[in-house]
Amino acid sequence: MSLIIVSGLSGSGKTIALQALEDLGFYCIDNLPASLLLPFAEQLRVPGQSPRQAAVGIDARNSAFLDALPDSLARLKALDIPYRIVFLEAEEAVLVQRFKETRRKHPLTDPNTPLLEGIRREHKLLEPLAFDPAIRIDTTNTTPHELRSRVQDFAHGDSAGRMTLLFESFGFKKGTPIDADYVFDVRCLPNPHWQPELRPRTGRDPQVAAFLEQYPQVERMFADLREFLDHWLPSFESERRSYMTVAIGCTGGQHRSVYLVERLAAHFAGRGLRTQIRHRELA
Repeated sequence: MSLIIVSGLSGSGKTIALQALEDLGFYCIDNLPASLLLPFAEQLRVPGQSPRQAAVGIDARNSAFLDALPDSLARLKALDIPYRIVFLEAEEAVLVQRFKETRRKHPLTDPNTPLLEGIRREHKLLEPLAFDPAIRIDTTNTTPHELRSRVQDFAHGDSAGRMTLLFESFGFKKGTPIDADYVFDVRCLPNPHWQPELRPRTGRDPQVAAFLEQYPQVERMFADLREFLDHWLPSFESERRSYMTVAIGCTGGQHRSVYLVERLAAHFAGRGLRTQIRHRELA
């Protein structure tokens, strides 16, 4: 059986995530009271009478039931009922803007509670789910199409019982990804941006690769990152992690970080690992 719990901040894309899982054939329930999580999971174990893949949405709309959540999760583990948590979040300013644009009411606002305070209170209420998710997705700069793709890729990897390794390039000038497990800074490497003929190109282009490969420090950086991950990934796999994000950043997220993400993904894919690539700024 496969049970996925979708949670996160209101306005971060939970409905899109559940719809993406439903398209894969998951039996989906939105806004399930936390006190019903254990009975529902136990029902999934009944052979031939229940769907083998299910997803439930748990969020601040059933805040009256959230006190039961830590106990429900602990009992799931004690009964060896497998589950994975997908936690969605976004920057406060983006969430505020989304609510203003859609004119939706936040579930924790009232005449005495403004929107920003409701968002912060919601984050506190959902801490049991945010503490140790299988995957955290920051949707601040993510389109609905990209979110659907990431959730479906995660679900495929979860059902296969193997860890998926996502390599993500980004630009520091647009902020660090908050959903990354590891963040590496490669701004110390020579920058193709200062070569006029390379400026409009990306780290995927052979001309940029040829420029970077002139420098021994680029190869040293690649080797150090590869060796670090080669050494530590087995430890995470032994902890039954189903998803890990390695983010590599340069100034603009166009040349150096893209180049290294492509090389590292190719290396680990060649070793038989399930790998994915996301170039945040190129998208």
